[in-house]
Amino acid sequence: MTFSWTFFMDMGIISLALLTATYVRSRVLFFQKFLIPNSIIAGFILLPFYNFVLPQTGISSSGLGELAYHLLSISFISITLRTNTWKKRKRGKNIFATSVILITTMIGQTIIGVTVTLIFIATVRPDLFHSFAYLLPLGFAQGPGQAYAIGESWRVFGIEDAGSIGLTFAAIGFILCSIGGIFLINYGVKKGWISRDQLNDLKKEHSTTGIVPEGTEKPIGSRLSTDSDAIDSMTLHIALVMFTYLFTFLLLKLIGILLAPAGPIGVELAENFWGISFIFAALCGLMIKNLLKLFRIQYIVDNPTMHRISGLSIDLMVTSAIAAISLIILMQYWFPIVVTVLIGGVVTALLIPWLSSRLFTDYPFIRMVLLFGVSTGTLSTGLALLRVVDPEFETPVAEDYSYSAGLTFFMFIPFILTINFPSKAFATGDPKWMWMAVGIILAYLVFIIIAVLSISGTGLFKGKRLMWNTLLIEK
Repeated sequence: MTFSWTFFMDMGIISLALLTATYVRSRVLFFQKFLIPNSIIAGFILLPFYNFVLPQTGISSSGLGELAYHLLSISFISITLRTNTWKKRKRGKNIFATSVILITTMIGQTIIGVTVTLIFIATVRPDLFHSFAYLLPLGFAQGPGQAYAIGESWRVFGIEDAGSIGLTFAAIGFILCSIGGIFLINYGVKKGWISRDQLNDLKKEHSTTGIVPEGTEKPIGSRLSTDSDAIDSMTLHIALVMFTYLFTFLLLKLIGILLAPAGPIGVELAENFWGISFIFAALCGLMIKNLLKLFRIQYIVDNPTMHRISGLSIDLMVTSAIAAISLIILMQYWFPIVVTVLIGGVVTALLIPWLSSRLFTDYPFIRMVLLFGVSTGTLSTGLALLRVVDPEFETPVAEDYSYSAGLTFFMFIPFILTINFPSKAFATGDPKWMWMAVGIILAYLVFIIIAVLSISGTGLFKGKRLMWNTLLIEK
């Protein structure tokens, strides 16, 4: 009898990389100094192996992308199922501010992409396809999955290389996210962007080596909420998470059935929902949590145990997502890629700290770290960076992001519905499609200006010459 070993082979290889990365982090001062998470180290260890070595033995990276996709949703379910410890906070403003910054970043990256693309088309690369402009925000802000999927869908317009170029942008985004993100954290610490308590936590020995020193008291990782002779507590928590994920799958299936009568637009929208299933996973997690409260049995959920499940998911997810990146570089596009990435990377690194320090009412530095991660890599690498400054997800930052992601998606539906317009301009030679896309971008720009001013008021202009408004740092 033959059984499939693919999943367990991938898990074993990822586990070996994580163990290796843990040893490397504990011994190499460079990784300790820049607080690089073990999962990112492990991902880059595996990147050349999954591209050049393991394929020679019949092991491919085809399952890694799916693994990262599912683990992303599972991590958000485990986060949203926790009992809130910050019930008295006013959350609406920070959730809306998060959505505004996400939209601002993606629209800013799109504007850069459009500008660079149109300049290249008008000068040295008249053969460059118009939708090249969207691959920067797709690769940076959406990640390799959506960048590749949407790029491949443009083949119907005669564009053959967009999927591979999207992966290239995503790969560069991962590098910027990991190295640039850690540099930004260290720069912020050096410049005093972080509160004294958070700074003291980062300076603990186990925060640099990654291992709790021998002979010291180890922190409690989780607590039992069941009797083990009936059911193990970890089993109960994993069952609750996986049931919620099944509920998410059924909900997305139902949405697809309901949208089908709307025609091609409804089908396209339903397909896009699958690409952001983590948002629906978080919403389903909230529904299950409210049901537990309704039946007054929410006490069976142990927050530290849910921390462990989300931590496991994120570590595996980040490693697999980085290892899944294809290193096939399309050399004929290297010049526009380099120009777009350089400009886009610099603008993103300056824009997010500037806005975060002016729009958020609490945890501005921690929120900035997450937003930079999701705007250059993916949500998985953003969560990995977040764990550097919030290891146990003790702040509401991750959960607030899950709420804002849903809000952001619905505000971004017009952008999604017009994402194929530049490809139609390339296929038909009719520039009106490109200018219609530009019109939508300009409409978002007006919305951004109004939204930012409504959130910040006159506070937007305090310390306007500074990258970080130090007046808002929590003591």
